[in-house]
This record gives sequence, structure tokens and C-alpha cells, in this order.
Amino acid sequence: MIRTLVIAAVAVAAALAQKPEKGFKALFNGKDLAGWTKAKENEGTFSVQDGAIVANGPRCHLYYTGSGADWKNFELKVDVMTEANSNGGIYFHTVYQETGWPDKGFEVQVNNTFNKDPRKTASLYMVQDNHASVAEDRKWFTEHIVVKDKTVTVFVDGKKVTDWTQPAGWAGPKNTPGRVLSNGTIALQGHDPGSTVRYRNIRIKPLK
Repeated sequence: MIRTLVIAAVAVAAALAQKPEKGFKALFNGKDLAGWTKAKENEGTFSVQDGAIVANGPRCHLYYTGSGADWKNFELKVDVMTEANSNGGIYFHTVYQETGWPDKGFEVQVNNTFNKDPRKTASLYMVQDNHASVAEDRKWFTEHIVVKDKTVTVFVDGKKVTDWTQPAGWAGPKNTPGRVLSNGTIALQGHDPGSTVRYRNIRIKPLK
């Protein structure tokens, strides 16, 4: 009986954790990957455990392909937790692709202590990089990404870390012409077998 009550309490807590703020739409139900599609490589990298999407394994990306999966201006909030020496990422303005690193869109970095890459959490990868530690491993933090016209702002737990406006004539960083503001969906990154990153409470609010 006690075990049943504990399980029920955990389930209720998980459900409450997934409830989005007013004006936001939940993209993840906390139970399974309904509305999401894995790339066709290393699909075992992604799983759902204890109300979170867990990325652990060789390179794979998980794309939101559910209802309304095409945004230009929006606010996106994702609760994230990393294990030590882990790398991940949150893509936006992207499109589903079966293999490889996404060619279209931007990556907002998830990396608190991954020592092989100096770009830390909240970097707009290869566009405006952050090299300071702004979050801790094994603690939940919220990445809040705001895209409005030509400006991208990234907050971590309410603190602004990145603020970038796309200049006129921007053609993307070298060899990445798809890194230009446009429109598209959201994707989560599974980076490597040594990295474990958890994503939960994924919610979005379209902006005009």
C-alpha cells in the first residue's frame, strides 16, 4: 500500500513538473516520445526515464515533429540536467534529417564541464560563444531561448547569457550556411557515449 502511494505521489509530481506556464505549450508529455522523431542513427541514444528525455550514447538527434512544429518567433524553455563531463544541445529553426549534425538552424549549447569543447552552456554555437560556467552538473537548470525577428536571447535560470542580433548580409559561420534565422522545429542533441543529459518540461510560446 505504501509503495503504491509513493509511486502515485511521484507520478503526480512528475505531471506537475510538466505543466507549462500560461501561454506556453508543452512539447513533451513526460511519459514517452509522442510527437518526437529520432534520427535514423543510434536511436537507442534517447530514452524516457523518470519524466525526462535522457540522451546517452553515440550521436543522435531527436526532432519535435508533432502539431505545429514550425516556429519563427518564440520563447522556448527547457529544464536540463547534465552529468559531469557531458555535452548536449538544443536546436531551433531546424528540420528533420536522418543522419549527421543538423545542417539547418542554430544550436544552443549544453555543456557545464565537458572539457573537450570550450563553448559552455547558453552559447549560440559558433555564432556567439560563452566560455563561462553558468550552471552546475547534477542540478536542474532552465535554458530559456527567445527568438524575435533577428535577435536571439538565451537566459539560464533567469540570467541573460547570450544576446545576438543577426547582422545584415549574414550567411552563417564558415561551412555552416544553414545557421541563418528563418523558421523550423526544435531538436535535442545526443552528443557522445560519455555524455548524459536529461531534458524535461519542454514548452514553447509562439510570438508575433
